[in-house]
Amino acid sequence: MADADTDRLAAQRPLSPHLTIFKPILTMMMSIAHRITGAGLYVGMALLTLFLLGVAIGGDAFAAVAWIASGFIGNLIILMIVWAIFHHLLGGVRHAFWDRGLYMDPQGRELMAQGTLVGGILLTLLLYIFKTLAS
Repeated sequence: MADADTDRLAAQRPLSPHLTIFKPILTMMMSIAHRITGAGLYVGMALLTLFLLGVAIGGDAFAAVAWIASGFIGNLIILMIVWAIFHHLLGGVRHAFWDRGLYMDPQGRELMAQGTLVGGILLTLLLYIFKTLAS
């Protein structure tokens, strides 16, 4: 008898919504990007470790990592890591505001999501401008 009641109740429960049900909105995309950048930063730190290991070993190892890091692919990877750092940082700030109950209205959520997106790009560009001017 208990199994029949459990089956009946389970059949009445709504299915959990998933990404195909919701219309994509900026806050959802920024949340997904925050998770992706967090995972990407693990890969970036592994690459940084390999680079520092090549520098520490010296000789041919340093020549190899310096060649990769100074080329187009290396610069692109560094650019992506820098953007991921800024984007993830600003996403964390956005979540810290939300944890305190701030900017939870629809306009505030949209403003914070836009700030995360634009801020990450602008901070990355500013850093590269300063890098270019310094060299």
